[in-house]
Amino acid sequence: MLETFNESQYIRRVRLEREKVPSFNTYPFHLPSIKTLDELHLHPNVTYFVGENGMGKSTLLEAIAVAAGFNPEGGSYHFQFSTYDSHSPLDQYIRLIKGVQKPRDGFFLRAETFYNVATNIEELDSEPAFGARVIDSFGGVSLHEQSHGESFWATFLNRFRGNGLYLLDEPEAALSPLRQLSMLTHIHELVQQDSQFIIATHSPIIMAYPNAKIIEMTEDGARVTTLEETNHYSIMKQFFNDKDRLLHHLLRT
Repeated sequence: MLETFNESQYIRRVRLEREKVPSFNTYPFHLPSIKTLDELHLHPNVTYFVGENGMGKSTLLEAIAVAAGFNPEGGSYHFQFSTYDSHSPLDQYIRLIKGVQKPRDGFFLRAETFYNVATNIEELDSEPAFGARVIDSFGGVSLHEQSHGESFWATFLNRFRGNGLYLLDEPEAALSPLRQLSMLTHIHELVQQDSQFIIATHSPIIMAYPNAKIIEMTEDGARVTTLEETNHYSIMKQFFNDKDRLLHHLLRT
């Protein structure tokens, strides 16, 4: 069957060049989702990487980001700072099969290192410059003078301009459930402006964008699934449907 894609799909597929991997018994190649990886087909609008901790979803997202030209710690294409070089070498072993057009905007937003991005913005704006401040693209208010959630949200709301490739790593870590719902609205607006998202998440709210592709990382490798079939959704549904019974089993002595 022929692969279908639209012109605004900036990354069509992600391929692991398995013949170049030195060993599948060492990090990160021993991770379940990497060890069995051959090629992943991405959705032209929104693709989710989901799964339990340790399956390799954030490692794979990071490698895609670096291979696409982003800083491992996050930011736009122009962020080149390095606080601590801890990213895996996986980006050297994957190949991105890209679409016809190049994105005009892009950002790698990860909760884990967002503080480092905010600090780098402060450092850039402290240097003499003739143009606008960097922080003006993020809402104009220092990200360090806002709560973690507010600064994260300000970045998403102000810095993402459309016609872009956006990679998000566990954005729910900084956002309330209400803000996660609002994120779906803004994702939809950006998708309508020819944007493509790749998101690693544990949140059933964030992974609920209609017609998206959900790739679940498991011990047996990666598989395409639906929201309702993910472990995240079933556990949350079980909790809210019968909280007392579940807590009784969890907390009994």
